[in-house]
Amino acid sequence: MTKLTEQARGVHVIAPTPFLDDGALDMDSVDRMVEFYLAAGADGLTIMGMMGEAEKLAASESEAVIARVMAAVNGRVPVTVGVSAPGLASITSLARRAMDAGAAGVMVAPPASLRTDARIRDYYLMVADALGPDTPFVLQDFPLATGVVIPAGVILDIVAQAPNCVMLKHEDWPGLAKISALRAASDAGARRISILCGNGGLFLPEEMARGADGAMTGFAFPEMMVEVVRLASAAEHDRARDIFEAYLPLMRYEGQPGLGLAIRKYTLARRGVIAGAALRKPGARLSRTDIAEIETLLARQARKLAELN
Repeated sequence: MTKLTEQARGVHVIAPTPFLDDGALDMDSVDRMVEFYLAAGADGLTIMGMMGEAEKLAASESEAVIARVMAAVNGRVPVTVGVSAPGLASITSLARRAMDAGAAGVMVAPPASLRTDARIRDYYLMVADALGPDTPFVLQDFPLATGVVIPAGVILDIVAQAPNCVMLKHEDWPGLAKISALRAASDAGARRISILCGNGGLFLPEEMARGADGAMTGFAFPEMMVEVVRLASAAEHDRARDIFEAYLPLMRYEGQPGLGLAIRKYTLARRGVIAGAALRKPGARLSRTDIAEIETLLARQARKLAELN
């Protein structure tokens, strides 16, 4: 498998982990899900992230999911594996197993204990050293989830000192100015790394206009993100926004903290991608009212798309 590099672009979909109603892993749905994302035009997949319920898996289950995804992908696109953990031993152990299984790189979020710029910088330099030069990694910048705010200057310091940091998963909110600052720095001579954005795609047109290279996030309609990134990259911004706005109400609804993954899994199950919408306990459950609202949004979305076409 080709490893992640600073040139990574497009849509690297954050994939959920499918479960059966009893909480067991649903490996048949893993296979279907991989084919669905690739048919939608995904340029890469990311597994075992925060929206992959990685913290609910035993170590053996994590390895089983990694192996199944790698087998299903079969080298067609790069796969990034989330390896975030409180300690370096856990990070390096899972990273080694992921890379041995064929991963293109790993993703690391900062632990919540990091409260100063110096500690954030030192932490990621230690991660870079522990992973080694042959393991490219993604710096996950998601303050709303981690509580760790990473200024653009700190990211630039890490990038300058850690050659194996090849990508920023940008999920700061508000964070558009950070993309501009990073791109201005690379235009002035700093090492340019890939910037793929998260937050469920809610700001994708603006992120692309600011210099992002694409998206690394999840949404129940990944084909929309693929098309928006393609059009924005070709400077067809009006058409990109027209398509984006047709999906925006559902995307906004899916963006609810604490409930978003349940909404996404419901919609994926409704589309036949995964067999069921179950989250592993403890996890949110949708009410009948929630489901009725999703169905209303899906019907309106279909009408808007028909008007566009």
